[in-house]
Amino acid sequence: MPKSICIKTNNLETINYILDELEVLKLDNVYFSCKKYKHYTNILIHYKGTAYYLFLSSISKLLTYLVLDLYENIILKKLISKEFFYFSNLEQKSIFDICVNSLNYEESIKRFETLEKAFYNYISNNKTINLRGFIDFRLYNYIKYLDSIIDICVNKFIVDKEYLEFVNVLKTYVNSAESSCSIIHLIYKNCESILLDESKNIISVNKDVFDAHFLSDITFSSNDYALNTILTMLPKTLYIHLIDEEDEFINTLKSIFDYRVHLCKDCSICNLYKNSNILL
Repeated sequence: MPKSICIKTNNLETINYILDELEVLKLDNVYFSCKKYKHYTNILIHYKGTAYYLFLSSISKLLTYLVLDLYENIILKKLISKEFFYFSNLEQKSIFDICVNSLNYEESIKRFETLEKAFYNYISNNKTINLRGFIDFRLYNYIKYLDSIIDICVNKFIVDKEYLEFVNVLKTYVNSAESSCSIIHLIYKNCESILLDESKNIISVNKDVFDAHFLSDITFSSNDYALNTILTMLPKTLYIHLIDEEDEFINTLKSIFDYRVHLCKDCSICNLYKNSNILL
């Protein structure tokens, strides 16, 4: 027995998307037409074959890709605007950008499966689907999932913002305070650091939190106390001997100390730690 599905929408981009995808799919025994009525444009998809499940699955996938390609960003922006209205437009834009970057491949699979299941279940039992109404009111699990992603991204945005403010405060301090020493060498290996003075003697790092004046509530590295020591001594020049690659801590030092920082990867100090089993 034939199966027909009528998709109602007034969005021209959506109409073109569906028609283009139906042309690309070239499903056997499938015929479709598009007619504009007073309130909606109807896309009628008629199936005369017997593989109903394959037909329903194909249309469900098409509508799933439609939401991901054309509607997901709109939904994200609306959710952010509604739930985090107290952020400025620029801050909401930053949160949105973080969300988009956070929706990686693994998460795309979950979103796809959630949407496909919702569409499949609906068109299996209904001949007509009002696309706008379906997206607004019948995608509960999908919206719930996006909400969870937004919450995570808002927390990241807040942490990043506080971290940036912390770095800017320290940068202002560095640019305004008097230096108390000429040179500090920082050897960085295995994400740990050791400090040397200009005579290459080890500088003791005080890990007493009560004596740490430059620690933030934002923990960005295990080298907080090394940073506190450098800020306390405030060298005119900070040589960073990179045994490994740059990471967040090194980028933080570069941001705070700016022109005072000199990166080194191939000197006597670098080679000593690079070519030995010395642990920091």
